[in-house]
Amino acid sequence: MQPNDQTTESTCAHLDQLESNAEFIELFVDARLEVRETRNPDNSYKKARAGQIREFTGIDASYEAPEDPKIVVNTDKQTVDESVATSLAQLLPLLRDYGAND
Repeated sequence: MQPNDQTTESTCAHLDQLESNAEFIELFVDARLEVRETRNPDNSYKKARAGQIREFTGIDASYEAPEDPKIVVNTDKQTVDESVATSLAQLLPLLRDYGAND
């Protein structure tokens, strides 16, 4: 998870430093906070709200949605299977194009 654009930029800069032609493909798995909290089996959101976990992204640490991700999956509006299908349908052509330009 990249909590802000600065972290994303840092990741891209790191990829640029590697001796490879790796490409950063940003996939934004989006869901409203209320939905994420209901899906949280270890109750970490509840613990963060109670102050037991500090600097928890989205609770007491900031989170910035990506400005221009290549792929967006709205998991609060889709089933798990639909979300996976959406991810793959958008990711696979990008990977094929990347491989063809390799």
